Amino acid sequence: MGHAEKLDMPRDVVIGAGVGGLCAAIALASNGRDVTVIEAQAHLGGKIRSLPSDAGPVDTGPTVLTLPDVFETLFARAGARLANYVTLIPQPILARHFWQDGSQLDLFTDRDANADAIGRFAGPRAARDYLRFDRLTRAMYNAFDGPMMRAGKPQLGAIALAAAQRPAIWPALLPHMTLARWLAGQFSDPRLVQLFGRYATYVGGAPQKSPAVLALVWQAEAAGVWAVQGGMAALAEGLVRLAREKGVQFRCGVAAQHIKVQHGRAVAVQLADGSEIAARSVTFNGDPAALTAGLLGERAQGAVRQSAAQPRSLSAYVWAFAAQTNPDAPDLIHHNVFFGGNPTLDFGAIARGQMGRDPTLYICAQDRSTGDAPATAERFEIIMNAAPLKAGIPPNPNEPDQCQTEMLTQLSRFNLRFQTLPPRAALTTPQGWEALFPASMGAIYGRSPQSLLAPMLRPTAQTRVKGLFLAGGGAHPGAGVPMVALSGQHAAAAILNGPISP
Repeated sequence: MGHAEKLDMPRDVVIGAGVGGLCAAIALASNGRDVTVIEAQAHLGGKIRSLPSDAGPVDTGPTVLTLPDVFETLFARAGARLANYVTLIPQPILARHFWQDGSQLDLFTDRDANADAIGRFAGPRAARDYLRFDRLTRAMYNAFDGPMMRAGKPQLGAIALAAAQRPAIWPALLPHMTLARWLAGQFSDPRLVQLFGRYATYVGGAPQKSPAVLALVWQAEAAGVWAVQGGMAALAEGLVRLAREKGVQFRCGVAAQHIKVQHGRAVAVQLADGSEIAARSVTFNGDPAALTAGLLGERAQGAVRQSAAQPRSLSAYVWAFAAQTNPDAPDLIHHNVFFGGNPTLDFGAIARGQMGRDPTLYICAQDRSTGDAPATAERFEIIMNAAPLKAGIPPNPNEPDQCQTEMLTQLSRFNLRFQTLPPRAALTTPQGWEALFPASMGAIYGRSPQSLLAPMLRPTAQTRVKGLFLAGGGAHPGAGVPMVALSGQHAAAAILNGPISP
């Protein structure tokens, strides 16, 4: 397309080629719609990104897949099979957990195997605690899965009825019942409180401030964890391949600059190169905060409420690099968690906008998804929780060095060292996330989950502007790869089933 070129035939336009946008595009194209996806970056996949290293591309976003049935359903509706596009590698161990006192715990998909492991780890009372916790979180998951996560918008009546039929979960639904507080009442061993509290961070919250109902995230992981052959980027590639086969067109490396609204309806998308695409519908696969900040135009600014985008979730420092570890390092698997000694200290610093202290670190050993470590350098992604940016506070030029020091100091407590240090280019900071996803303030999970009503405050697919829809981790049902995929399918369903024709 040349400068100022205009496409007059209206199309379904998707702004952003993250997982949500790709899933929306596939669902629309599978129903015979003409779809164009606009992506400002050169790569497709959104937060599924990789960085180069001596050992090959290293994931620097999501690391594993849960609830693959979400993708299997999407592909089946498109007349395809997920297995023909993406190779999933089931992980026999969900995660390996390390504490500074030298204790270690593996968890599995099998409830009884977990009870046995926890019994050996912390005694028979802890095993009984776990079995009760597993029953309660299964009840929570069953109550919320259909009417909340799988529904296009939260079905409050169905949620209330499902909860009413499960009185055992009522204490977890009380106002001001935080995940940390509820877990402290479930487990006698504080290490297990810390372990299961980390699921709040999966959606960008601190366990001391997030609602107890987030304990149900455990059940999504307990259902299975899969690595993707070729890294998570291969999942994005599989989605792009299917989208192209269904006729989806892509415009990469050019930003959507303005959503044109006439008579209260989104009718076109203007691009940074001066071209314009007439739109039958527009799906914004980006942080809703970009809309409320006016980055897509004044008319689109009121498409969602400010409360749908504020306050912000956690950010993260993410290292993605290749190195060899010391010969006597801990035995890593694909999914590893190294716990800090004082979560209150860590999250307290983050709440003040500071770098965490004594942090918990997640490590994905990407090359161990099929077995032992390679003999040469292997690929690592290390994630350390961080505060989102604050307006008016300039970035700290020493932040990368301070972050590396904090990370290496913490890992040395577990006798884990790297023979070559990761370069500064291997780090994505909150400032880096903001540069990639403008108006996000570095938050990588959209709106903060740190209130009981937070799930109800996330915007649904349909916005206040007719013909303008949302997909992505900032929209319902929230963060996490399968949830983002559902958001894209919800957006497509709203477009296909709603009165959107001009």
